[in-house]
Amino acid sequence: MASSAIILTVPGPHGEREVRLSSPDRVLWEQSDITKRDLAEYLIEVAPAFLAANGGRPVSLQRFPGGVDGEQFFSKNPPKGAPNFVRAVDVVYPSGRTHPQLVLDEAAGIVWAAQMNTVVFHPWPSRAEDTDHPDELRIDLDPQPGTGFADAVRVAGDLRALLAEVGLTGFVKTSGNRGVHVFAPIEPEHEFLDVRHAVIAAARELERRDSERVTTSWWKEERGERIFVDYNQANRDRTMAGAYSPRALPGATVSCPVTWDELAEIDPADFTVRSVPERLRTVGDPWASMHESPGRIGALLEWWERDLADGLGELPFPPDFPKMPGEPPRVQPSRAKRAP
Repeated sequence: MASSAIILTVPGPHGEREVRLSSPDRVLWEQSDITKRDLAEYLIEVAPAFLAANGGRPVSLQRFPGGVDGEQFFSKNPPKGAPNFVRAVDVVYPSGRTHPQLVLDEAAGIVWAAQMNTVVFHPWPSRAEDTDHPDELRIDLDPQPGTGFADAVRVAGDLRALLAEVGLTGFVKTSGNRGVHVFAPIEPEHEFLDVRHAVIAAARELERRDSERVTTSWWKEERGERIFVDYNQANRDRTMAGAYSPRALPGATVSCPVTWDELAEIDPADFTVRSVPERLRTVGDPWASMHESPGRIGALLEWWERDLADGLGELPFPPDFPKMPGEPPRVQPSRAKRAP
């Protein structure tokens, strides 16, 4: 028997589009009883804010054909049969290979992605018209065992002040889990490696000022009960859940932009597929003005050069990256000590 399907009418810049949604009653989040249709309707409601944050950028789709507790995979390339309102742009991956990657420009494209069982949207920090030069500096504050969201919030406040020192304005959102994401709009005038070095410089300075709470150690065995500043999220083709993207977690939480004033009072579990549309209607989008006054990373790159002169070099890259110039050995410290 053919599966049921519905047609959703989706408004957009070129008028209304009709998007087919198969198996609309399939439950994606068992614990929250949220269906594929619920997800699609959520995306329609939050589309303006979602597209302001994630639209017009290369995006990877994290897809869950059987719900968030089942198998998953990532889609980067436009699949066969993609509608004409979904486009692609050529990007260069860390391997040096060039390949087209999806770009979503309107609400119908987001709903089409939901039809493809997408739950989590991972946008690049650069725009489709200039994929090699990020216009966002992104810093992921990742709580380690023994720490939690409240610890990440305290570090985020210190990071905000540090960024202000170098002329950057930080915007903050929940990760949808225990972490905190801090973004700063920047002029798209530096390549990914430079932006990575700017993030490392900020992370090292943050660690220098509060080494009891902050770490830049790539190896988990060295992090302790501290907040890890995941500088590798600044690399080419490394992304995190976009603003207003759902997460594949039991509560159907959303990675939600918040104001700095409310950050210390919130519970990230309160921002869900069910609750965020009403929040947008009543509170608005805290990131609406993000790109009005982008900053520059020159001061952070000066810090990077200062640290190089002091003997602090490159840090490890992700294991799937080619070996990079100046990179230390990719050997876990405890294993390196045992090696002859």
